[in-house]
Amino acid sequence: MEKIIVVGAGLSGATIARLFAEKGDFVTVIDKRNTIGGNVYDEKDKNGILVQPYGPHIFHTNEKEVYEFLSQYTEWFKYEHKVLAYIKGKYVPVPFNLTSLKTLFPEDKAERIKKVLSDEIGYGKKTPILSLKKHEKAEIRAFADFVYKNVFEYYTKKQWNLKPEELGETVMNRVPVYVSREDRYFTDEYQYQPREGFTHMVENILRHPNVTLKLGQDAMQDITLADGKIYLNGVEFDGKVIYTGCIDELFDYKYGVLPYRSLKFKFKTKKTSSYQPSAVVNYTTNKPFTRISEFTKFTCQPQEKTVICKEYSKKFKKGKNIPYYPIPIQKNYDHYDKYLSEAVKYPNLYLLGRLANYKYINMDVAVKNAIELFNKITNE
Repeated sequence: MEKIIVVGAGLSGATIARLFAEKGDFVTVIDKRNTIGGNVYDEKDKNGILVQPYGPHIFHTNEKEVYEFLSQYTEWFKYEHKVLAYIKGKYVPVPFNLTSLKTLFPEDKAERIKKVLSDEIGYGKKTPILSLKKHEKAEIRAFADFVYKNVFEYYTKKQWNLKPEELGETVMNRVPVYVSREDRYFTDEYQYQPREGFTHMVENILRHPNVTLKLGQDAMQDITLADGKIYLNGVEFDGKVIYTGCIDELFDYKYGVLPYRSLKFKFKTKKTSSYQPSAVVNYTTNKPFTRISEFTKFTCQPQEKTVICKEYSKKFKKGKNIPYYPIPIQKNYDHYDKYLSEAVKYPNLYLLGRLANYKYINMDVAVKNAIELFNKITNE
């Protein structure tokens, strides 16, 4: 039996805490917030509507192992996420598909572009927008420029405060163009939402006699790192520390604050059963906010009232707002590597999750990475 400290009660921390607890280790999970689940935390408002204070989260994966692990702690209901963009006064599917094409282009032109795309790319295929912009056929390039401008360009600038080309192909390729009528935002095999919410699921993951949960506490008030050793309240700690917080905070911002994008949310209750035609509508060509989410559509339980959330992308300011998205450009990765070079000096310190690894990851990847790290540690 070992003593394990997990810093952070989000999905990554909860998963690895559970695995160590089932192995027979004593695990202490510490989180600054008074809630569990990290940013997937959800709660019911005064009208009984399940809302997500830190923005919408949708579970989807092709990883059977991840789905089966989480299925131990929640019942699911089938949910296939569909997103619309509000472009030129019309709602069109995103990722951009043949329905989007037909909605925004004159019928004869839409048919012509459809044929060219089907001939050149292949019907049923999906392709990155940047590849289309470089295509040898002028008609495809012109189509790609239209999609780029109306779906990607302004939205990306709002989201990241960077031009799309500054982010590189990895980010831009996350939302391809579909040469089909596929209108699901994700095409993964397993697409569900937890029946009683994400918080209930994480509660069940952490419910184990070997897990001690401490909320509203700053772990770094008690943990000190020095000369390759970890100290807990001044005494050398011979167990393992799994850290899921910001790596720059772990090392007291020795190399400065890592850049992130933050978010601001404005919630409103509407006296109507439905506010918009889909759970999420992206505003890609106008408005200062990036999207509007409607929470009753995530739970598929229409009520007399609904709750919407307008989402604004903001610059991260340490101590003022929450770091949501690592900004994926090379100079920031180089900045992160300075902190990583410090972390490797501590053999019983392990980094896990989006903030500690300075990498955008989906929920399923968070769980998968936690499982893989547990397996790595236990096989050392």
